[in-house]
Amino acid sequence: MMYPLLGGIFMGWSLGSNDAANVFGTAVSSRMIRFRTAALLASFFVILGAVISGRAGIETLQGLTSFGIEEAVISSVAAAITVTIMTVFGLPVSTSQAVVGSIIGIGILNGQLNYDGMGKVVACWFGTPIGAAAVSMLLYKFFAYIYNRRKFSIFESDIVIRVGMIVAGSYGAYALGANNVANVTAVFVGAGLISVFNAALIGGVSIALGILTYSRPVMETVGKKLVRLDPFSALIVVLSLGITVHFFTVLGVPVSTSQGIIGGVLGVGLLKGVDTISRKTLYHIFIGWFLTPFIACLFSIVINYVIHLQYIPHQ
Repeated sequence: MMYPLLGGIFMGWSLGSNDAANVFGTAVSSRMIRFRTAALLASFFVILGAVISGRAGIETLQGLTSFGIEEAVISSVAAAITVTIMTVFGLPVSTSQAVVGSIIGIGILNGQLNYDGMGKVVACWFGTPIGAAAVSMLLYKFFAYIYNRRKFSIFESDIVIRVGMIVAGSYGAYALGANNVANVTAVFVGAGLISVFNAALIGGVSIALGILTYSRPVMETVGKKLVRLDPFSALIVVLSLGITVHFFTVLGVPVSTSQGIIGGVLGVGLLKGVDTISRKTLYHIFIGWFLTPFIACLFSIVINYVIHLQYIPHQ
């Protein structure tokens, strides 16, 4: 029976709508690439990354706890509802936090949690924005030095940055698919419902569907409301995201592209002056990150409770 996978597909759609467009969000908001072009490129490379390099993250998440099919569906739906709610409010949240939060909720109920594996994942949550900020600051100084020495004309500069954004965004989308596909279907692999390859393919396609249908609201939050980026800075942010997420993919830990892109934006913002950063928007994003795992955990517990309610007829 494959209908339980609908929960994973819903999770993939919500991930794509909230997280995946981050790899091209700054490029679109700086008007270097059209949204439709960015969405198509991101969708293609997300699927490619998921199928080629998604195994490590899937194996990490499936090892956090032992799930049956019903529990896998509950955790996926709980995480998807959480991410969808945040997306409606235009907040880029951590899908990884939502998934792990829902896994914790089920783990609390069945008394099965891998705390060592959980600690590894949580530690990387903190490392993602910090690492992306550091990488973006280093890349900005390095490429700014090279860029300024070349003395491009306006026309040449436009071509170089536009091509750079396409390459960096495609690389970021590949890293996203490789890293975050585990958030979509790893629990179903752990439940024995599908193979790792099928999990990667189904997860990648469902993420792509979210990108194509409902990624614009969060893209606008990241690209316009947090900090205004010039095209060169946008290129640096996307490249730093790809490098950071790829690093954690090699470690086999699913992390948040939203946290990575925010870290990259903040790194550039700090170099250009903290006044360029919208502190109000940043505050709302941090609140969303903090609440996400707790809300997902609560949803998984509530959904599990509701499903197992039994009607006892009055005698």
